[in-house]
Amino acid sequence: MKKTFLMALCLCMSASVFSQKMSKDKNQLISSIEKHKEELIKISDSIWALAETAFDETESSRILADYAEKNGLTVTRGVADIPTAFTATYGSGSPVISILGEFDALPGISQKTSPVKEPFKEGAAGHGCGHNMFGTASLGSAIAIKELMDAGKIKGTVKFLGTPAEEKYFAKVWMVKAGLWDDVDVNVSWHPSAGIEADVQSGLSLIDFVVEFYGQAAHASMDPWNGRSASDALELYTTGINYYREHILPTSRIHYHIQDGGQVVNVVPDYAKLWVRVRDPKRSKMLPTYERVKAMAEGAAIMANVDYKISLVSGIYETLVNRSGGEIMQNNLELLGPITYTEEETIFGKAIQKATGKPEVGLDGTVHPLKETEENPGGGSTDVGDVSWNVPNINLGVSVAPTGTPWHSWAVVACGGMSIGHKGMIHASKAMGMTMLDLFQNPKLVTKVKEEFKTRKGDEVYEPMIDGPPPLDGE
Repeated sequence: MKKTFLMALCLCMSASVFSQKMSKDKNQLISSIEKHKEELIKISDSIWALAETAFDETESSRILADYAEKNGLTVTRGVADIPTAFTATYGSGSPVISILGEFDALPGISQKTSPVKEPFKEGAAGHGCGHNMFGTASLGSAIAIKELMDAGKIKGTVKFLGTPAEEKYFAKVWMVKAGLWDDVDVNVSWHPSAGIEADVQSGLSLIDFVVEFYGQAAHASMDPWNGRSASDALELYTTGINYYREHILPTSRIHYHIQDGGQVVNVVPDYAKLWVRVRDPKRSKMLPTYERVKAMAEGAAIMANVDYKISLVSGIYETLVNRSGGEIMQNNLELLGPITYTEEETIFGKAIQKATGKPEVGLDGTVHPLKETEENPGGGSTDVGDVSWNVPNINLGVSVAPTGTPWHSWAVVACGGMSIGHKGMIHASKAMGMTMLDLFQNPKLVTKVKEEFKTRKGDEVYEPMIDGPPPLDGE
């Protein structure tokens, strides 16, 4: 009898926290986003066409900041000593709820809104991760929350953070170090995806560093004995890395990109350079692999009789999951329901799948159930992880491309500049806005999310994996 009573009490408490009906305030928030819909799509498409890469997102940043300012948010530009980073805030007091907005593109994947590979501009960048939609949707949520504050529905502070350079240098690490989340209670974020779900999975921690070798140039035929080849050291180093792959943890990853291996065939190269990245789902397991890979550079330099230099670029944490926040987001996704697609959009999606060699199953607009959090989820990395170790983070994924679409590819770029991407962006904006509204209206939810954050973080002391100022010069 006692057990039955407790179960009933829990169900009642759950019902009081998560209403299964769309409230008047949530309907008003949705109406606000709908009111701004055409402008948000225009902003997203402008950023899509600009396709500006890490730390060069001058116009993309300006467009978002200008729209925030136009709608009454207080904008501070060039935060954390990064010209394209900014904050846009409104309100006062607690709770302080922040929301992330990315807007950088990827090099070399320019694409028209066409279901076959067709560059918009040959050799140019493209939004193969959907960041043109990311920042725009988040700003739409922040503006809708501001309008509810103006209507007297909620109190507190909303804080939009324009976060550049996620694809390469991970600017959020410098923004965290600058204290931009120090006053925040809960952070909300999303990422374009091929499905709709509250994201309760982590990602991979990583560290980036550059290795340079310095030798002695000489004529490659007349007197090669007078030369000390930097490219020999580079090749020995990459060979060592490739042999080492067999002996690292199955969850770990090592990548490298040769940036300079010599200029001409008849000169013994005196300089070589490569970018190296090490990853693992746990930072504690990634760091020993990093130390070993660094040590191998010295071995390669000794064998080739050259000098070497290692320069840290940046590093990021895995994401600290918050399931309490995920449950709030999940409830709002279920309230919103699925995304529906037109016949033309379905045909477009299947054509993308055909062009990329995937099963032609179309688009997935259904709301996926909340998944169990995996210990080693695999996948990619994001500097949202560093935010999540400093403030509780609630994350979301929303469909902007067909099922199975290769990410960081022309196929995502194609969808991000047309109606498939637009629908996902507006859906994400509503889901995040509704979740933020829950946090503003229910202090118990904020407390629950923050308590889980403290439990999961435990005794871990966050230490940013950067050395020096942001590499704004690209080096």
